[in-house]
Amino acid sequence: MNKNNLDQKLKKELKNKVILVTGGAGSIGSGLVEELLRYPVKSVRVLDNNENGLFHLKRLHNESRLRLFLGNVEDYSRVEIAGNDVDIIFHLAAAKNIEITEYNPIETINTNITGIINLIRMAIKNKPQKFINVSTDKAANPTTLYGSTKQISEYLTSWATAEKTKFATIRFGNVQETRGNVFEIWNEQAKNNKPLTITNPKMERFFIKKHDAVNWILKCFLLAKDGEIFVPKLKSFKILDLAKSISKKHKIIGLRYGEKISETLITEQEKRISKETKEMWIIKQHTRD
Repeated sequence: MNKNNLDQKLKKELKNKVILVTGGAGSIGSGLVEELLRYPVKSVRVLDNNENGLFHLKRLHNESRLRLFLGNVEDYSRVEIAGNDVDIIFHLAAAKNIEITEYNPIETINTNITGIINLIRMAIKNKPQKFINVSTDKAANPTTLYGSTKQISEYLTSWATAEKTKFATIRFGNVQETRGNVFEIWNEQAKNNKPLTITNPKMERFFIKKHDAVNWILKCFLLAKDGEIFVPKLKSFKILDLAKSISKKHKIIGLRYGEKISETLITEQEKRISKETKEMWIIKQHTRD
């Protein structure tokens, strides 16, 4: 699907729609909100617990179609209010920092699992047209609490798909411009003339630009039909090579708990139940009659 065709289909699909974006004040969420406001939508509601993030989002888009809901996906009553009469849901809210989530397991489970359960319950009741869950490559053969919670979120999303609402998940690698990622840490270290910290020189990761991630979300939104998990084919980069492009000074600090040398976008078992295209794998899930 070329850019013009994609744009025309999105204009038609999004026209006069009420859209809810959870985590819409975050790095990817704010990019998605900005892109959605380019189309003839009726309104974009943002549910986020980051008051400062919502404030900056409002200043960036002085737009009457933008509705800001301060609240947490763990709170079902707030989710129900934010989701009343919506046509489309994009779920991006998550606790994701590996070290913080490992140290705060109850809060992580409340956000990443209870949160999506609340959204699914609301969606089953309100019957929006589509529900798109945004996940991570750490859900494939997870070795951390974060990855495990996102794997469960994928399962729940596929389970929930029904005739009235089309549920689907899109699974990404690392988005380069997200806050708190390795590039933010390295840039700060380089600015202070300190060596860049690298956990292991053999480490590889999948990366995608924020703009490309937003485009993938919207492209897969159009394709969503029956609980699929969409996995774009991303390029894997050696962390050491990326670090060398910023500074020649490095410091090896060792792997953190649960970290892998190489991530997996899709497991071999998943590939067996997938449709493969030039750009992605589409994992077919049938977990509910």
